Amino acid sequence: MSKNVYTFGFLIFIATMLVFFGVYFFCYNTNYFNTSMLLNAFLMPALYTLGAYFSVTTYKKEVKEIGFRDAFGRAFKPMFIGGFLSMFSIFAFLNYGDTDAKDLLNHQYVERQKTELDNEYNKAMQILAKKEDKEELDKKYQERLQSFAPEMVKDKDMFTFRNFTYFFAAVLVFYTILSTFFGTFFRNKTLE
Repeated sequence: MSKNVYTFGFLIFIATMLVFFGVYFFCYNTNYFNTSMLLNAFLMPALYTLGAYFSVTTYKKEVKEIGFRDAFGRAFKPMFIGGFLSMFSIFAFLNYGDTDAKDLLNHQYVERQKTELDNEYNKAMQILAKKEDKEELDKKYQERLQSFAPEMVKDKDMFTFRNFTYFFAAVLVFYTILSTFFGTFFRNKTLE
């Protein structure tokens, strides 16, 4: 197997898609959104970190001497390739392949936001002692609750190209930070 950044990037892409479709086929239920969020928060960063790690370490074994720039590139490029292909594929699948999954995720996102609003409201009502504060909180709660009316959320779409672009930009920050760490950690230190 060729040990170049494109191979590692493609392997990261394959692993990401296996996780995505695993969740799609086995967790497509009332917790689909929550399961997706948990995996994106914990499993995917670990997966991309391992991909970058293997990319850098295999290269370092081949060439023995590696500088910051090489280590940074060997970490960043596979994550970028795998992430870009994954984002594009997931965007295409949700917007053109199975729009019902997109609708379910959008609905569960709105429901989660509403549940969090309700929880915050109930906690705050228990803490507040003054009647004026409770009335002000209730007024703000009712105003915010109107944003969850069916006519307000019917066109809410988290999976637009614009939102995917913003999300990918945020992920690029993660890739850059992680690659900087790898570049710093794996470079050969020279004594001059």
